Amino acid sequence: MPAGSSDLLHSLPASRYPGAAVQSAPLWLFAYGSLIWRPGFEYAERARGYVHGWSRRFWQGSTDHRGLPGAPGRVLTLTADAGAACWGVAYRLDPGAQESTLRHLDVREQGGYERHSVEFQCVDGSRRGSWPALMYVAAPGNPDYLGPARLDEIARQVSRASGPSGSNLEYVLELHAMLAALGMEDPHVADLAALLCASTAPAIQPDGGRAQPQPDAQPRRRAL
Repeated sequence: MPAGSSDLLHSLPASRYPGAAVQSAPLWLFAYGSLIWRPGFEYAERARGYVHGWSRRFWQGSTDHRGLPGAPGRVLTLTADAGAACWGVAYRLDPGAQESTLRHLDVREQGGYERHSVEFQCVDGSRRGSWPALMYVAAPGNPDYLGPARLDEIARQVSRASGPSGSNLEYVLELHAMLAALGMEDPHVADLAALLCASTAPAIQPDGGRAQPQPDAQPRRRAL
């Protein structure tokens, strides 16, 4: 999912894709992309886990965050995959800021994403269980959808793209580092990161600027 600066977010209109209705409290949001390493909102609790039937893919174009019109970046969406499980984190939204957080996310994810309801499977230390959550997915047919491509083609596009929120390269490497730190390495993300590191090795410092592991399910009161 593309992340945006606060100035950009406040200047954009509301989401074109309203999607699923808001659930009753407590409201959880499942994150599988940049929301893992750069949530940008306050939350009351975080839990690790997965959702059944979805796979992460760099099949969504970004012209508002990690690319530009005419030179889109590639960011993550989920594709239906009956035998798969997509690992990520779920955030329990701060009840006092729930509505404003969702408005913020609708703007951040407006480049083709829509809300979906999903069942989150919590696997966080000794904590187990499942509960409903919202997630943002960019489906085929949205204006910025790019679809499948060979991994080397995706890597070339990522290495060249940049937008108001930063480089497409940063998006991939920060996510890969955080997934690895959380013990959730994804082959699609890891293989793409390896290609990018091999092609840009002189410019990348080992672990430079990458996210560090965070304690499981720790409350965070300050927006990033």
